[in-house]
This record gives sequence, structure tokens and C-alpha cells, in this order.
Amino acid sequence: MNKVIVTGASSGIGKEISLRLLKLGYEVIGVSREIKKEDFNHENFTPLQADLSDEASTLLTCKNLSKESIYMLVNCAGFGRFEPHEELSTKVITDMIYLNLTAPMLLTNTLLRSLKDNDGYLININSIEAIKASKFAGVYSATKAGLKAFGDSLFEETRKSELSVTNINPDMTQSNFYDELRFDVSSKEDEKLLCSDIADAVEHILSMRKGAVVSEYTIRSLKFGISKKKL
Repeated sequence: MNKVIVTGASSGIGKEISLRLLKLGYEVIGVSREIKKEDFNHENFTPLQADLSDEASTLLTCKNLSKESIYMLVNCAGFGRFEPHEELSTKVITDMIYLNLTAPMLLTNTLLRSLKDNDGYLININSIEAIKASKFAGVYSATKAGLKAFGDSLFEETRKSELSVTNINPDMTQSNFYDELRFDVSSKEDEKLLCSDIADAVEHILSMRKGAVVSEYTIRSLKFGISKKKL
């Protein structure tokens, strides 16, 4: 049974991808701060608690995973804050950079040889902000654009192997990502994505013959919509 790692697996897109991979017959190691076995209640799911915005916790996680034989790494953990840049605290900035960009690079560094040996998959869950510019999104967009550039470079670097590298760039997706933000996705079905849409993309990537790679997968809602929260 092929073993996969999904970061940010306790909720939102990461949890939906984890559930889909379990359904497809993979063994899933889910990484998140407070993740528990009972969150999934599946014999092929293993929780690994870690704070990937913290350097010490991330390095310990890399050490714990370094001996594993891994078929797929899905870098999904991340968060965003959307404020005028001068209003962001230094902790928010450094935590966002570490969680969204540094931790995926370190995990990939640890697991890349195993991924190549197993002819596996590296999938980065980026954001539509990786390929466009939006006000109040400077740090978040920079981290996601950086993760996309990292994936693009690794695609070229590893083309002599059987590793498949894909960047997925989802538009606004209904999840807990917006819990601490001043806005949310639209309530209209054609103005938002669902976490299952992203899991569908992952399943599609895995269903393709190994000789073909979707190196970039951008998913947009049919129409644009946003919901502002009442303060």
C-alpha cells in the first residue's frame, strides 16, 4: 500500500484530500497541530501532530519522516491574512512565510529522494494568488508564488526521474480558511469552489498515465463572488 503525507490534514482542503486518498486505497499520514486518529476513524490513517509554522516542530517532523518510504507528498497547510502591509504584525508575516513556503521546502527536501525512488507524486496546493496580484495580499501572494516557483523548478530538476510534480492553484474555496478573516466565500454555488473540487483535481492527476503530467492545475469558480462579514 502506497504511503502519502498530507499537511494541513485536520480541516478544509487538506482533510478532503486525505479522505479521498483513503478512499482510493492509500495509507495517509496527516500532519496538523491538533490532528487525532479519531478525526478520520480509518485503519489506514495515521495522525502526526506538528506546528509547521514553528521551526523546531517542523525540523522534528522532518526527522521523524526521514526514514519513511513515501509515495506522495501533498503540501496543503497554510493560512492567509489580508490587511494593509504595515498593519501586519511581524509574527503574522514570519509565521505565514514559514508555514506556506519554508515548511513545504523542508519537507520536500527530506522526502524528495524517497518520492523519486517510488516514482511518486509531489503536489503543492497553492492559490489563485500565486498567479495574480491582489491588494492586501502581498505576503500571502508572495508565499504562494514562491511555492509555485519552487514546484516549477523541481518539475524541471526531476524530469529524468519518474516523479510527477504538480502545482494546484485553487480560487476561493469554502473552508475554515476564512474563519479569522473579514470576508468569506459567496453563498452562491457558482461563485465558490468546494474542497471536493480540489480533491477531484488530485484524483484526476493520479488517474493519468505516468508519461503525462499536469504540471499546473488552476481551478476557478464559474463566476466571481465574495461575502463580507458583519463586524
